[in-house]
Amino acid sequence: MKNPNDGFLKGRLRSMRFALKGMWLLITTEDSIKAQFFIGLISFFIGFYFDISATEWMLQLIVIALVLVAEACNTAIEKMADFVHPEFHKKIGFIKDIAAGAPSFAAIFALIVVGIIYIPKILELF
Repeated sequence: MKNPNDGFLKGRLRSMRFALKGMWLLITTEDSIKAQFFIGLISFFIGFYFDISATEWMLQLIVIALVLVAEACNTAIEKMADFVHPEFHKKIGFIKDIAAGAPSFAAIFALIVVGIIYIPKILELF
């Protein structure tokens, strides 16, 4: 919540603290984020092994971020839906299913980008 006594800089620092806390909560409590974060770390280290170009690094980091952001949004929507209506409700289920589609789309396109980057490099090994 915004504190009216905070100046611009102090307000930004407070916001950053909340954002970092949210990232920490996601990484330490949500299994889907843990899995996606771990896969992102593996991709990161594989990038060093295959000495990928700067452009490939940018694309890889963008799709890793895209997947993590989509997972975070999905988690937030699911938590909010469960808070608003804890019991099963058909419309809430529909909303949660749609929200779950976002990280699925992101993961599919991330796999495509990773394939474009690494399949030629792996084929060079053989």
